Amino acid sequence: MVILGIGGILDEAAAAVLIDGELVAAVEQKKVARSHRAGELPREAIDACLQIAGVQPHQVNCAALVRPIGGGTDTALHLELRARFSGAQVVLVDHHTAHAASAYYPSGFEEATVLTLDREGDLRCGALWKAAGNQLDLLREMYFPDSLGDLYGRVTSLLGYEPNADEHKVQWLSTAGDGRFENLFLDILTAPEGQWPRLQRTYFDRNRVTRGGFSARFFEKLGLKEDEEIPASLKPAIAAGLQGAIEKTVIAMAGKGKNLALAGGLAFNALLVAALENSGNWENVFVQPVSGNTGTAIGAVFQAWFGTMRQSKRCGVGSLCLGPSYTAEQIKQVLENCKLRFRYLLTTGEVIERAVAELNDDKIIAWMHGRMEFGPRALGNRSILASPRNPYSTENLNIYIKRREPFRKFAASVPEELASEYFEVGPNARFLATVGRVRNEHRKTFESAILGKDLVRVHMVRRQDNELYWTLLHAAGKSTGLPVLYNTSFNLFSDPLVCSPRDAVRSFYSSGIDSMFVGNFLLQK
Repeated sequence: MVILGIGGILDEAAAAVLIDGELVAAVEQKKVARSHRAGELPREAIDACLQIAGVQPHQVNCAALVRPIGGGTDTALHLELRARFSGAQVVLVDHHTAHAASAYYPSGFEEATVLTLDREGDLRCGALWKAAGNQLDLLREMYFPDSLGDLYGRVTSLLGYEPNADEHKVQWLSTAGDGRFENLFLDILTAPEGQWPRLQRTYFDRNRVTRGGFSARFFEKLGLKEDEEIPASLKPAIAAGLQGAIEKTVIAMAGKGKNLALAGGLAFNALLVAALENSGNWENVFVQPVSGNTGTAIGAVFQAWFGTMRQSKRCGVGSLCLGPSYTAEQIKQVLENCKLRFRYLLTTGEVIERAVAELNDDKIIAWMHGRMEFGPRALGNRSILASPRNPYSTENLNIYIKRREPFRKFAASVPEELASEYFEVGPNARFLATVGRVRNEHRKTFESAILGKDLVRVHMVRRQDNELYWTLLHAAGKSTGLPVLYNTSFNLFSDPLVCSPRDAVRSFYSSGIDSMFVGNFLLQK
């Protein structure tokens, strides 16, 4: 049985394919096509998924499309799906149902509370579910404009960033601030007894289209005049106040129990996930790592499998490396077409040995191998790597390569079985979905990656998820005594993660990266 899932039509479009209960492919449109027009089917992503899965359009049994699709294109999309997948049953999946399905079904829990939170989707911006077996039951909902995601977006705009795009910057900025404004944001998020928050509208001005749309009352609480520019010194405290209030509010909304599954755009907030993990309210917390609209494509196939097809087999999301891969011949053709000089390394051992030598020489390397990751986080197949032993690694990564703010730190990749020697972190670090703490004896080693006092982004690498990357980490440890590498996504200028060898070449030669390993091919500057 072949199920095609399509999500994020209005933004962040993606496709996924499930075959007989196994998730075999998932690809974002912007990665394979490098662009997307809102309201259109992600055709290139669909094609890539079908090719990876090895199926033809006529073999698709069910095409599950996640709402909202909007823009007056609903009929056209339906007709296009019917024409292309003539033998498929077309199913529409509610937006938050797709979020919930994407979190619960791969969690491994036999029963759980499921919390979905985002900016808005089909009017809803939050929902709580009770899940058991293969059944999702809706318990309560939150409606726009009482949206935690919208409040986060407003503060993103207030601080001078791009709303609905740069919320992650506010999250990381918060680690440098104090809690002086937390009560202000808790007041905005007032929750009547036994109810979910209802945003206090007196803090907003519907006539203001800039600075987050906040009112004079809000600026007065900040100690500022209504038209006064926010001092740079105050921005971390504002971000920290928001983050602290969001964490307390979500912890209260989730309640207590044994298993909690989380999805929706707000679940990208790794500090929030860590707060839930450490709240003591739950024995187990699972966050669907591609939790935004892109991840609803996964939710669509799971919901169709269990809800429409009435199947019972459960599966996870695997390693999340669910996108295209490229053969040596395909890579070689691109390199030769670009008239580039390269060296072909004959064995995997030689690739590892040469990469470790480059890292030990304080080089920053691009690492592109195997199948592309699904989602925005690099998990060792489309990564830029540096050694923590290089005192200038984070400065060079931020200033000369990623060109981003110094408060945005890089993840530390470590083999799962060695992670506890250096960090205290939960299982969601497998997909970079949470943060951990550096053990005191290693603070000096990782000081350039530390957020706030002792937080660090940790990427625990399982051998079964990514054996090549796991082997590289162990080889680095054998050479230097430190089996940890700094890892950030292989992309530039806010572009999506690189997908193809041509994408990789373009980014490599547009940056300060020293060397690039693409499969067995080594390129150096």
